[in-house]
Amino acid sequence: MANTPLMPKATAVWLVDNTSLSFDQIAVFCKLHPLEVKAIADGEAAQGIKGLDPIQTGQLTRDEIERVQKSPSATLKLSTPKTRVPEAKRKGPRYTPVSRRQDRPNAIMWLVRNHPELKDAQIMRLVGTTKPTIESIRERTHWNAANLTPSDPVTLGLCSQMELDMEVEKAARLAPPPVEQPEEAVTLLPVEDTTSEDAMAAAFARPAPKLPAEQEYDAAAVFAKLTSLKKGHDGDDEE
Repeated sequence: MANTPLMPKATAVWLVDNTSLSFDQIAVFCKLHPLEVKAIADGEAAQGIKGLDPIQTGQLTRDEIERVQKSPSATLKLSTPKTRVPEAKRKGPRYTPVSRRQDRPNAIMWLVRNHPELKDAQIMRLVGTTKPTIESIRERTHWNAANLTPSDPVTLGLCSQMELDMEVEKAARLAPPPVEQPEEAVTLLPVEDTTSEDAMAAAFARPAPKLPAEQEYDAAAVFAKLTSLKKGHDGDDEE
């Protein structure tokens, strides 16, 4: 915490041994109980703890200690650190309050249905669950699967909208690109197949035109008609 010195008990041990600060002043600065500071001074507590000099660690200045020693009602003020140590990133599942834990299966179902691209590790970070729970809900083998209702984890208060958007964006960025189906290549036939005699004959052969139905004649009827016309013509010549 920003208002608490590093290693409070070790700092209290050093202040007890090296300053004339009261127990209350040391207790307020180190966030300890005055009786605990008195026990340190009496040697009843923190016997194996080596004192930590807050001046060397940059948590206090000598002028600040002297100022507070002169005024019993004054309190020590922690020096502003010259460098800022980044906060440790949280590892493992998110902690979920007991009152919200019953809502986690509903949130997991919502995420599985609406964002199937999310990996199990991402869902675990968002709602603070375990991989077996995610698998049981995805496979509908959860003990309470019949009563689950998909619910937005942001609405349930299990995560923020920004956290959800970041995980979805990350999943989309890491997703493999869609596989495009290759188009069937159009290949030309070999020269031997296109220049052979059979191919040339098939290419240039033209079927005989078919006469319409009304132009189709019976050959026997045609010859009979011609014979009768010829006989009639011969009879006219004899007269």
